[in-house]
Amino acid sequence: MSEIRKHYFLDEYCIIASGRSKRPSAPKACDEGRRSSECFFCHGNEMKTPPATAVYKDGDVLRDNDDQRVSGWDVRCFPNLFPALSPDAKDISSSDHGVMKGYGFHEVIVESPDHEDRLHLFDDERLLLLMRVYRDRTLYYQAKDGIEYVSLFKNWGKKAGASLEHTHSQLIATPLMPPSLLKEMRAMSILERCPYCDIVEKEKDKERLVYENHDFIVIAPFCSKVPYELWILPREHISHISGFNDDMLLSLGKCLGAVISDLDRTIPELAYNYMLFQIEDPDYHFNIRIQPVTSIAAGFEKNTDIYINPVPPELAVEHLLNGSRSLHLRE
Repeated sequence: MSEIRKHYFLDEYCIIASGRSKRPSAPKACDEGRRSSECFFCHGNEMKTPPATAVYKDGDVLRDNDDQRVSGWDVRCFPNLFPALSPDAKDISSSDHGVMKGYGFHEVIVESPDHEDRLHLFDDERLLLLMRVYRDRTLYYQAKDGIEYVSLFKNWGKKAGASLEHTHSQLIATPLMPPSLLKEMRAMSILERCPYCDIVEKEKDKERLVYENHDFIVIAPFCSKVPYELWILPREHISHISGFNDDMLLSLGKCLGAVISDLDRTIPELAYNYMLFQIEDPDYHFNIRIQPVTSIAAGFEKNTDIYINPVPPELAVEHLLNGSRSLHLRE
């Protein structure tokens, strides 16, 4: 029997269509990838991209020159060759349509020089480095004049929007705050207590718990929009990645590595997106949302913004933890 489930604290809904709850299949994330010798993101091909604004190598942070590139790097960050927003955007005269100039920044974060590398194969040292890069680059762009929000996300697989299979994340710094986050903040402002703190308290012992360590829990949310959706939440009320010390960054990296590994084991080479949600406002609660791509939004979803999910989150957790090392892992 189907259920209409409400979001924890927003006026949003999803339909859990449990009558169609077979474990879904999905096309492989990387079935049409570019060969390593042709990949712009691979080591040795640095001249095929814009000069890097940050190169992480052996514990140092370096920069490329216009005519010379840093080699032997661990993580490389450079402007997107086809940016959604640009720091050079020209002023646009006002109109009745609410047009503003496309000012901002769009950066690619190449997480490994190895074309065949995968996030869930990273060891602790590389997970910590990636989380440090996320923190560094977020703070770097948030300090830019006119920037209101830094969107940090990863698209893995063609079905999730990745044009190249080489593992990478992206960052888009915008001159406006996303309406979805403003909506969250408005809803939170009328509550006596942070709703995400309540979620941590309520879900930490429930059947929707996927993974936990000292600093974070990972849950399949009660109101999952898509099969195998996961949320990573810090136990402590922290609004922004800048509030994490290195121990917490490592804990966060371990969460990502563990649950991406669980997803890959459940549906091999599954395409997914993950997104960091954070605001430098003490009332907000940092979170990461992982949304695998097992189907596409169709007419009903686009007409109503109500998503039909054929796999109840409780069943998704059973699938993910079938033979997994992750359940109730305490460190």
